[in-house]
Amino acid sequence: MISRLDELLSFHQTALNLRTHRQQILASNIANADVPQFKARDIDFSRALQSALSQGGGRAGLAVTSPRHLRPAAGGTTNPDLLYRVPHQDSLDGNTVDMDVERAQFADNAIHVEANLVFLNGQIKGMLAAIQG
Repeated sequence: MISRLDELLSFHQTALNLRTHRQQILASNIANADVPQFKARDIDFSRALQSALSQGGGRAGLAVTSPRHLRPAAGGTTNPDLLYRVPHQDSLDGNTVDMDVERAQFADNAIHVEANLVFLNGQIKGMLAAIQG
């Protein structure tokens, strides 16, 4: 029973973890828009999600090398590959942050986070309705 509940919720947990991580990356890009030589970063969300799901819910980058190590929980912290954003126009100071692109990506990611939370809330309400009869 518990494993079935975990299966239902693990996708959304993994997706939310990745979306939150991406939001932090985009916020860092925006915060460093005026720093010379700063290179804007991002992740390929769909590839990172597929990788996290294929590796058991976000266990990427964690290796258990001793029997005394704690095992990572499903849907835990992920470590997707950071990519450099290709600028549309070079700046004189070498900074690759385009504020219009960053704001658009930040807003798009926030909408996806909200949608993911709505779907998750719907699943939980459905399970509660099934439990309560």
